[in-house]
Amino acid sequence: MYFIIVHLVAAIVLLLWAVRMVRTAVERAYSAQLKRTLARAERSAFSAALVGAAMAIALQSSTAVATLASGFASGGLLAGATGLALVLGAYFGSAIVASILSFDLSLLLAPLIIIGGTLFLRGSSRRTKQLGRMILGVAFVLLSLEMVSEATTPWRDSDILEVAVSYLRGDPWTGFLVAAAVTWLSYSSVASVLVIITFGAAGIIPLEIAASLVLGANLGGTLIAFGMTRGGDVRARRIAIGAVMLRGGGALACLILLQFLLPLLPVLPGNVGQQASLLHIAFNLAILVIGLPLAAPLTHLLGRMVREAPASETADVTRFRQTALANEHQGNVDVALASAMRELLRMSELVEVMLQPAIEILRTDDKAAIRRVKALEPEVDRSNSSIKLFLAQLDWESMENDQARRASDLSNYAVSLEQAADIIVRQLLRVADQLQERRLTFSSAGWGELIDLHARVMSNLQLALNVLVSEDVDSARQLVAEKDAVGVLERKSMGDHFSRLRSGNPNSFETSELHLETVRSLRRVNSLICGIAYAILSERGELLNSRLVRHPL
Repeated sequence: MYFIIVHLVAAIVLLLWAVRMVRTAVERAYSAQLKRTLARAERSAFSAALVGAAMAIALQSSTAVATLASGFASGGLLAGATGLALVLGAYFGSAIVASILSFDLSLLLAPLIIIGGTLFLRGSSRRTKQLGRMILGVAFVLLSLEMVSEATTPWRDSDILEVAVSYLRGDPWTGFLVAAAVTWLSYSSVASVLVIITFGAAGIIPLEIAASLVLGANLGGTLIAFGMTRGGDVRARRIAIGAVMLRGGGALACLILLQFLLPLLPVLPGNVGQQASLLHIAFNLAILVIGLPLAAPLTHLLGRMVREAPASETADVTRFRQTALANEHQGNVDVALASAMRELLRMSELVEVMLQPAIEILRTDDKAAIRRVKALEPEVDRSNSSIKLFLAQLDWESMENDQARRASDLSNYAVSLEQAADIIVRQLLRVADQLQERRLTFSSAGWGELIDLHARVMSNLQLALNVLVSEDVDSARQLVAEKDAVGVLERKSMGDHFSRLRSGNPNSFETSELHLETVRSLRRVNSLICGIAYAILSERGELLNSRLVRHPL
């Protein structure tokens, strides 16, 4: 019995790790694309649900989608109703993933390991390696499910199992709560449901127990997002609470109805595992269909019930935080540079907080958000001055070449971040003021272009911070490529804008100057935050001296 339990626990741990492996590989390889896709979810509740389902299938995790949605909602980039629709779609997408992986795909196991291992070990680019990692993750999911099936084979005729099944048949609430708790602790509803389906397919549990466990796993999946948003932004908490009310409440209601519908369950096709999979899909589809029309009124209700803490009760962390610039470095240049790096990262995060709500401010002219953004600019200016003064006071004569280069790069990047903050406050917020004063709105096409451009710049800021810390050449090359892509996107947006002007679109005529200024401002911010990549690539000899074509003399 001891070895059987160890085998089962090992299989479940491998399953959890494999699901996480797929998710992290997709996030690392396609993070920018995922965030840009998420930014397009605002068009309608139905499109938000489709985006959520697609992202959950790609990431094999509704929790990852809920985390992204919470981040966008916290920055004002995602309305509450849209975010709730997106999360409900993600739950349905994760149900589809669990169903697909529950099929007998053992014949694909060896080819997937060979292909994934080859791509990961032999791949020359970062994205190719992450693609190999993702394929290996899928293979390990299939391997872990085979291990679960093998580990549970000796249990099928066990007296202990018969006692446990008899008890759970008479008390479905215990199984429901245990499944919810296990799912919440494991942070993966996909893994929990796969284990339940595998148990059912192996004949370990009957359908009525599998049904209560699946419903409990659905409740646990919603509690994961709820727990992650506790203490966070109120807009993210409203989405999580709405998901708990719809999906968690639906799971409780279905568990009660299950007592009356048990005679109808055996009509479902397939074995117990397949029937549990169908129930899981049907439940999440029903929650999606019921929840989409309720998303807007429920969000409105939560807006009245779940309010933001008064400003007087909220501590301003920046007032209490001590600077990371350590004057006690005692001549140790490496310690001094590490201190400057920490302060620069804090400065970068302030700029990120300023840039994130900028696109929503253009649409809503949110006065509270504008005040928050303007209040951060002096803090960015102080950080820039402190970093430059701190680095200037170091003994540059005694520095090694690499240390001097690093100090210069940090100082220059601080200046770039300060300039980016100035553009946000002095140009983007000025555009918002003019839109409000003249009561103008961008055309739907123009607004979509601005959302895409803003999402790309936000993604590049995250990548730039990674490059700043790691000095990774592949990441720096990717950042330069992303900078060039933003330039292409800017030119395309301007071309499309002039096409709308020629077609006589009245919104485009009225907002022409403001649209172009917004595009230029976002492109300039992107150029400033991507500057760190050029310093790293130049040092490694990865840049050409000129883009001009050489002509023979």
